[in-house]
Amino acid sequence: MSGPTATDTVVERLWRAAVEGDEPAAASAVHEALATGVPEETLLLEVLAPVQARVGAEWAADRLTVAQEHAVTAINERIVASMAHRRATGRAVPPRGRVTVGCVDGEWHAFPARLVAEFLSLHGWRVDYLGAQTPTPHLVAHLHRSYPDAVLLSGSIPTHLPAAHAAITACQAVGVPVLAGGRAFGPDGRYARTLRADRWAPDARGALAVLEEGVARPDASAGRQTVDDLPHLADQEYTLVVRSRHRLVGQALADLEDRFPPMRAYDALQRERTAEDIAHIVDFLATALYVDDPDLFTTFLTWTADVLRARRVPTRSLVAGLEVLADRLRDFPRATHALERGAAALGAHAVRTVPGPRP
Repeated sequence: MSGPTATDTVVERLWRAAVEGDEPAAASAVHEALATGVPEETLLLEVLAPVQARVGAEWAADRLTVAQEHAVTAINERIVASMAHRRATGRAVPPRGRVTVGCVDGEWHAFPARLVAEFLSLHGWRVDYLGAQTPTPHLVAHLHRSYPDAVLLSGSIPTHLPAAHAAITACQAVGVPVLAGGRAFGPDGRYARTLRADRWAPDARGALAVLEEGVARPDASAGRQTVDDLPHLADQEYTLVVRSRHRLVGQALADLEDRFPPMRAYDALQRERTAEDIAHIVDFLATALYVDDPDLFTTFLTWTADVLRARRVPTRSLVAGLEVLADRLRDFPRATHALERGAAALGAHAVRTVPGPRP
């Protein structure tokens, strides 16, 4: 078996330093590698990207605090910026084209978009990087001024898909094609296709390949409505769930005490956290209704079950939450189906994750 590569060593150095909050050591790990000939592209995509991905995995496993998660992200962002500033002092070359890179409105996870922006800049593209949660009206205003070859729209949290749909439609309405990317759009880009993005890419290299191939500009005169893309929304289930979100959360919180008696002993903070969990369930349910895919909902539930289990929180409360929502939404066929699928998925997931006897 082969040993660790030079890149693996840089990854571990960066990880240890960033988790400890040692920004100088973290920056040194990357810049020393750059000085010894490791390509900047490799450092962006094979060092910084996996370190950032590890942040989320370690938080989910309850081995990293939220504060540590934010600190590591901030350190990684500043390292990327330092590499960009160093590159800017080099010889200027004519850009291959111009693109706008930004996150869906409401999306705070900007690091993936930043990596894509720097990677494209490294490969000769002029990039307007707009950062986290770009409001759609401001994005469109920017497009009127810059008229880029494409917009690269990044999203990590699926609950922002309705906002992504609005952004995609608005960009196309002014004749600018949209290349979607990020976990929110599904592992195979299924939701990018559902929302009629012009193209989808799984990562930065894929985005570069799409841009090199060329993306045709959409017909700005061909106006369309949301229901044209998503005819299932005509049943109004998504709209009604979203409009009744606050009431649903409050009712479910009250009903949950009967379904899950230990909750009666919760203090104010525990009740607040429970209300937040129910709100997340409602938000993901609504998003599943928006794209008409119950799998989006079940994926969220099984991930949540793992997060709760890592924190030694009983997942029975999660099942009880689905039951009380099902009672409240019994007149909504698609919502009921998604809730039933979610409960079944949690049951199957619990069986798979129960630890067996020690050998």
